[in-house]
Amino acid sequence: MMSFTSLSATRRLAGIAGGSLLLLLSGCVSEPASHVVSAPPPPAPTKSVTTTTTSTPVAVAVTNNGSTTTQTSIPVVSTVIVTQAPPAPQEELVLAQPSSEHVWLAGYWTWRNNRYEWMAGHWELPPSSSSHWVKPRWEQQGNAYIFTEGYWT
Repeated sequence: MMSFTSLSATRRLAGIAGGSLLLLLSGCVSEPASHVVSAPPPPAPTKSVTTTTTSTPVAVAVTNNGSTTTQTSIPVVSTVIVTQAPPAPQEELVLAQPSSEHVWLAGYWTWRNNRYEWMAGHWELPPSSSSHWVKPRWEQQGNAYIFTEGYWT
C-alpha cells in the first residue's frame, strides 16, 4: 500500500507530465498566416490631369391619374481625363445576393488624390424596378484616358 506522501508525489508527477505533454502538443498546431496580396497602383502620371463636369439630360415619364407627362431631369456626371492608362481590373469575389432585387455593381478603378484607387464591387438596390445601371468606364482618346462615372437610368 502506498503512503499518502508517495501518492501525492505520484499525482504531482502525473500532472506535470500531462501539462508538459499538452504544452508540447499545443505548440505543434498553428494556423498559416493569411496575407492579401495585390499589386500597388501605378505611380501618378507626370503629365497634367484635367477634371470636368458635364450634365446629360435624361427623360423621365411620370403618370398622374392615367395621363403621362414627360419631365427632364439633369443628373450631374463627372468626367476625369488622365494621361496614364488605368490598371487592369482586379478579380473580385461576388458575395451571395442579399435579395432578388439587388443588382451587383462590379468594382472599377477611379481617379482620386492624384492616383488610381480601386472601388470594390457591391450589391445595391436600384432606385426603381425599371432602373438600369450604366457601369463606369475608361475610354482612350489619343494620349488621354477619359473616365465616366456609373449611374442609374
